[in-house]
Formats: sequence, structure tokens, C-alpha cells
Amino acid sequence: MLTIRGIHKTFNPGTVNEVRALQGVDLTIEPGSFVIVLGMNGSGKSTLLNAVAGSFLVDEGSIQIAGHTVTRWSEHRRARLIGRVFQNPFSGTAPTMSIAENFALASQRGHARGLGWALSPRLMKPLRERIASLKMGLEDRLDNAIGSLSGGQRQALTLLMATWLKPELLLLDEHTAALDPKSADQVISLSDEVIRRDRLTTLMVTHSMQQAVSLGDRIIMMNRGTVLHDIRGAERKRLRVEDLLDRFDEVRRREQLDESAAAMLNELYV
Repeated sequence: MLTIRGIHKTFNPGTVNEVRALQGVDLTIEPGSFVIVLGMNGSGKSTLLNAVAGSFLVDEGSIQIAGHTVTRWSEHRRARLIGRVFQNPFSGTAPTMSIAENFALASQRGHARGLGWALSPRLMKPLRERIASLKMGLEDRLDNAIGSLSGGQRQALTLLMATWLKPELLLLDEHTAALDPKSADQVISLSDEVIRRDRLTTLMVTHSMQQAVSLGDRIIMMNRGTVLHDIRGAERKRLRVEDLLDRFDEVRRREQLDESAAAMLNELYV
């Protein structure tokens, strides 16, 4: 479903602000897999999602989605294969447009748009039923501007829009990080339900260790633009929050040792 081979991305190359964000990432994700991506700040996890989505073109390597080599495709062209939910509940929607109008746009993602009624009865009936399943009372507020809703309500609707057409690949980029705990739990529960029901191939970035061990069937841990650990199968089933914390502590200790060794070498040659 998703095949990534040797992708590299360096921002601001050759300057004092150079950042080697991705350094030879290889990753294969099978259809229907729900993969969690973890890492400390600057590890490359969100950069990986942006590379897959086409937010920028990689410097080297290749990306395939559902058999299509999309490495040089624009973000707009990839949108017909990808559904995405961002961290900010106000991203990915048109805030001044109504709930129904936003869903009408989502239903046309990746398709040519001609003249015709966007809010047709054929769309409105399943839309009302799908939104009613959220149990938020929003099915009676379809004419309300989506920007007038709470962050949790908006993120729940954004998830439904991103998965309306059952994309080949779903990208969730810390999509509960900006929500209060109750709303975050609701959106995570909805995410798990939709992904499992529709068997969506999913990459989800999170900082939450609890989400990582309770969701998905595979965990990718990144560090300095590379895949450090790929946890799956029996090892994934046994994994606890404490195990993940131990792995992060190991990374921190290793980096502290690297910095100390670099400082010692620097003193020797000064």
C-alpha cells in the first residue's frame, strides 16, 4: 500500500540553518495496517507525513501509494489517494462555510468539478446519518458555519470528511494534541472505530505513549530523520508504556554520550 525507499530531505542546505530532516527512510506498510509514528521533537515524524502527503518534494528516494509512484506528484494530485487530519482543528476546513458545504467539498476531493447542485439529496441523507452517529447533535446544525464549532466537534467532523471517500491512505498528524482530554478521547475513539470499520491503511503521529500502546498494530519510532525501531507482531502486543519510556530514555542517554564525546574531541584538537 505504502512503499518508501531511501527518502532524504534537507531544509536550507548549505546554510547555518541546515536541517537534515529525513536521512534515508525505508518503510513498507501493508494494506489495512494501522501504524503509529513516535519520536521526540525534531525526530522527523511529521516531516515523514508531509513527505508522503506531498507538502514538499523529497531530495532523493521514492514514494509509492497503492501502486502509484507519487514521488514527483503535487500535493493536490496526491489528495485523491490520501485523507489527512491536521493537529490544528481549524486546518483542512473552510471555516465560514457550513458543515454541509464542507462535506460537499470533501465528497469531490480528487475529482473534476463541474456545474451542478453540490448539496444534492443523494449526499444529504447519508451525511445526516453519518454525522448523527457522532452523537453530538450536529445533524440538526448542518447549516451552521463549521468555524463556529468547538475544537473537538470540528476535529470529529474533519475526520469524517477525510475518510468520506475511504482514501487509500489516511494520515493523522497529532490530530488530538490541541484538544482538551475529554474531546481528545472522543476523537481517538472515533478514529479507531472508523479505521477498523473501513480497514483504512493509516499512519498516525502522536506524542501520547498511552495512545501508542492502545491503538494500531505497529509502532515506528524515529530519531534524527531515521527509523530507529519498528515494533510489530508479538513484540507489539506485549508492549507497555513503560517499555516505550525505556526506549526513549535509551535514545536520550545515547545522544548525551555522543555530545560528551564530541565535546572531548573538540577540546583535544583546540
